[in-house]
Amino acid sequence: MQRPHQVVVLVLDGARPLDVGIPAEVFHPESGFPYEVSACGVTAGTVTTHGDFGFTVPRGLEALADADTIIVPGYVPAGRPIPVEVHEALRTAASRGARIASICYGAFALADAGLLDGLRATTHWDAAEKLAEQHPQITVEPNVLFVDEGSILTSAGAAAGLDLCLHIVRRDLGVSQATEIARGLVTAPYRNGGQAQYLPKTSPAVHGETLAATREWAMARLDQQLTVAELAAHARLSPRTFLRRFAEETGNTPMQWILRARVDTARELLESTRLSIDRIADQVGLGTGSNLRLHFRRLLDVSPSEYRATFAGRS
Repeated sequence: MQRPHQVVVLVLDGARPLDVGIPAEVFHPESGFPYEVSACGVTAGTVTTHGDFGFTVPRGLEALADADTIIVPGYVPAGRPIPVEVHEALRTAASRGARIASICYGAFALADAGLLDGLRATTHWDAAEKLAEQHPQITVEPNVLFVDEGSILTSAGAAAGLDLCLHIVRRDLGVSQATEIARGLVTAPYRNGGQAQYLPKTSPAVHGETLAATREWAMARLDQQLTVAELAAHARLSPRTFLRRFAEETGNTPMQWILRARVDTARELLESTRLSIDRIADQVGLGTGSNLRLHFRRLLDVSPSEYRATFAGRS
């Protein structure tokens, strides 16, 4: 009889309970598939998790020695130091060929162990910039649900761990088996798009308020054709000075910022109204439904209709 595939979930202090529970459910042996899932910590005993929960784990890091797949759930705060022995245990497991995956902020543990150097990776969108800053040797992809680099995999925040685990099952056993597990969990086997659609706004944070009044003026006129000359005139600056200051404060050109503002406003209308795609496109200054679809897909990786199906009524 073939030995079941050993999945070990490494529960670190501050672990997020949902992140721990996802692999426990997907790889549970009662699913009828050849997995055996268990949990471990840095040492055996009780691990305090986020939200004052606790997990009792029967083994310490020695459990990783015979794991076929190791999953590191997210833990808080994101990017906090973890014990050196965890780095060593993960590197040892990787060197013998174990598959290692992270959920959410768990990517920081893999990064600190050096396992993501030179690779693409993702994490929760709210920590992607921090991961990139702390580990510039990693190509951070903030908009995807998960990244598969072969023996190293990372996922975006929280529920994206479910997408990742189902992807692992598809790799191991095929589409039909993964779909069967998804059906049992009452979830979609695949989700459309990436995590960009879950960001509060597509526009990056603004650093500076010198042009705040002009940005507010532009927001009230998104349905109109706006030019750099008009924006500069409102700010009482020359176009050249205006372009420089706008880039300093927003990280975008004025036209890039306006496009993102139009898409964000379209998102709000898709969530809160029953207006047609063409009507929304007209109201936000994108002209036609096809133009809105083009920019929506490029920025959010989903269509306006798919976005509305997911988020309508959220407000």
